Amino acid sequence: MKVQVRGRNMEVTGALKDYVEKRLGKLDRYIDNLGDAQVTLTVEKDSHRIEVTIPINGMILRGEEATADMYASTDMVVEKLEKQIEKHKGKLVKRIGKPLADSRPFVIIPEDDGPRVVRTKRFAIKPMAIDEAVLQMNLLGHSFFVFSNAETDQVNVVYKRKDGNFGLIEPTF
Repeated sequence: MKVQVRGRNMEVTGALKDYVEKRLGKLDRYIDNLGDAQVTLTVEKDSHRIEVTIPINGMILRGEEATADMYASTDMVVEKLEKQIEKHKGKLVKRIGKPLADSRPFVIIPEDDGPRVVRTKRFAIKPMAIDEAVLQMNLLGHSFFVFSNAETDQVNVVYKRKDGNFGLIEPTF
C-alpha cells in the first residue's frame, strides 16, 4: 500500500511522514488489496487532525481524528480503521465489481449573499445492493450515501432516519 501524505497549514516532516506510513502499513495484515492511502494532516490552533481515506475493492475505508498531538491523532485513527476492518472484514473481502465512470458533479450558481458550493467530491459508483450501500454509509460515518442500485440500474440514496432506521430515495421519471 502506498501512502500519500499531504499537510495543510503545516509542513510534513520526514519523521512524521515515516511514522504515518509505518502505522498505516500495519493495516496490510488485516486485509489484502488495500488501495493507495490518502492522508491529510491539518493543524488549526491547538487541534492536530488527520484524515485517512483508503479504497478497498470498490469501497472506501475512512477515518478522521483530532487531538492536541499529531502522533496521538495518528494512533487513534489507525485504531479506528482497524476496528472498521475487523467489523466488516467478511463483507469487504467478498465484494466484487467494477467501478463505473466517474460521477458527474453538480453545479449550484450562488445568489449574491446566499450559500455556495465550497467543496466538490468525485467518486466512482459501482452497482450494489441496498444493504451494501447501508454498510458503506456506516463505514464512512455519513448520514446518507449515493449509489447505483444493482437491481434497477438507477442512482439511489440511502439515508439514516432519526428513528434509527434507514430510508431509500428512488428517482421516478
